[in-house]
Amino acid sequence: MPSQCPVCNEMSLAVFMQVEGLNYYECPNCACIFLQRDVIDLADAGRPIQIYDQAYWQAEMAGAWQRSYGPALARVAEAILYTRIPINRFVDIGTGPGFLLDALSTYLPSSRRKFFGVEAFPPAKRSSHENYVHGGLADAGHLFEAGACIEVAEHLTPMMLASLASDLARTSVAGSLYIFNTGLADFVKNEDQGYLDPYRRGHIMSYSFKSLEMIFEPRGFTVRPISGKSWAFTIEYQSNWDKNEDITHRIWRPCPENKAMLHDPVMGSAMYVLGMDTARAYP
Repeated sequence: MPSQCPVCNEMSLAVFMQVEGLNYYECPNCACIFLQRDVIDLADAGRPIQIYDQAYWQAEMAGAWQRSYGPALARVAEAILYTRIPINRFVDIGTGPGFLLDALSTYLPSSRRKFFGVEAFPPAKRSSHENYVHGGLADAGHLFEAGACIEVAEHLTPMMLASLASDLARTSVAGSLYIFNTGLADFVKNEDQGYLDPYRRGHIMSYSFKSLEMIFEPRGFTVRPISGKSWAFTIEYQSNWDKNEDITHRIWRPCPENKAMLHDPVMGSAMYVLGMDTARAYP
């Protein structure tokens, strides 16, 4: 049974794979991988397949902590090095329990006040960080120069991701950069098809680079891949830089203020080393 792509509306005839009785399709035009359209449409109508309630968070809490004190720190360090403008405020989009705010307070304590986290569906047990915001980007009441969105995009329908892109455009200054950590279509096809998991993990989408361009570029963002990472990409708002630039080259000439931020007076250069090494680890 064919299904219509929720990004570009192209009809997909072949089922990519089936998971627990639900079909995932690969779009022949934009190459994203999507859960069957009727389920996507229900989610957009307010009836998602996964409810982000306390039972969900109870199952997710250990994984969220592990990400926050490991890969998420690496993504933040990368984003700080990639950002061309001085960072006054950095936002963790979909921060969940806010463990990343706590991890950054540990490793970059001198910059603690620069970090914000926004979460629309917070768990009962969450960070006490003063910049934890229950709500969306607009509720933070600030503009941001950089941010991270860790393991969130795969939960969002294209309509939801487009709404997030519009919110980001309203809360960014020219040159703002955001890093997304999510299993892209190439990652699913070539590395881990088990990433598609509608019920337990709520992973309903795997975006391709082309589909991300369709969503973000009309809203003023340049989408760039990260060399060697099929599970991450960056977006930059109102960028004046070459669209085809290899963004990893920026680590050699980072913004001085951002480089200094990674050399914390209390914790030293651990985050700078992490950012440099993770950017070079996947050629």
